[in-house]
Amino acid sequence: MENYNVFAGAFVDRSGERRKDPDWLNKAVVSKDARFVPVWGDRCLIGGDPPHAVWLKRPQIEPYIDEHNLIFLGLFRNKPAFAVAIGGDQPQPFAELGSFESLRFLGTRLPLDEANLVAHARALVVWHASQSFCPLCGSVALPEAGGNTQRCTNTNCGRELFPRTDPAIIVLVHKEDRCLLGRQQNWPEHRYSTIAGFVEPGESLEDSVRREVFEETNIRVGAVRYHSSQPWPFPSALMLGFMAEASSTDIVLNDGELEDARWFTREDLRSEFPKLPFRISIARRLVEDWITLGSAD
Repeated sequence: MENYNVFAGAFVDRSGERRKDPDWLNKAVVSKDARFVPVWGDRCLIGGDPPHAVWLKRPQIEPYIDEHNLIFLGLFRNKPAFAVAIGGDQPQPFAELGSFESLRFLGTRLPLDEANLVAHARALVVWHASQSFCPLCGSVALPEAGGNTQRCTNTNCGRELFPRTDPAIIVLVHKEDRCLLGRQQNWPEHRYSTIAGFVEPGESLEDSVRREVFEETNIRVGAVRYHSSQPWPFPSALMLGFMAEASSTDIVLNDGELEDARWFTREDLRSEFPKLPFRISIARRLVEDWITLGSAD
């Protein structure tokens, strides 16, 4: 199987053409094949040992369905899959089937395809919870296209609203046999990670890499090479991973984002210090690939 980052992978046939076919959606949502992914607040239903994502049949989820909280995710394992938003202010349901857990802590323990499905569900549920009104005119916005967009209800506006995704670069900077890692003050003790930051308007990804690295560490970057990407549904980022070659070595913490930044050898990274990024993140894959592959060029 392809080496996917956690939450990534084309495991769901998103079936974009079916989102705008109300007849097909109406039949799919009541079919015996339909499967429903409950999201309670921002947590997903996990059960079993080893853990797996729990999805439900229509009779099980029926009491929680209303006309606005269903989201068509696509076809998963050849069955129509829907997310169901359940307000976090309600008592936690389905205790007999599992518990609602944060994907931030359990994502790496789920099968890759299930992690992809529930991350997709969580991201759209959280977006709907945060986007109740049209940002242009302030009128109520309601789900459309199977919950994959919203539409302003003001007939003089009628703006179509799309889920927000915030692009962010994350980069393993290296020079010869060392790589650059930093840490924020609120991280667990001795934890270091790659440099990351959001892309600014009017900025290319390569320019964003160079700016973020310089702003945080004073290191100048030359060649930048794309590595891979990771959807990061906490709440709505897309992490764009890079390897980059440093053209300077003197570290200065310019903007106060980091508590510390250092150069580390591969031998350092194989030791107990520093602690590497959590396995769920693309940062960990960038570090491990650099360790394994030797030169990133």
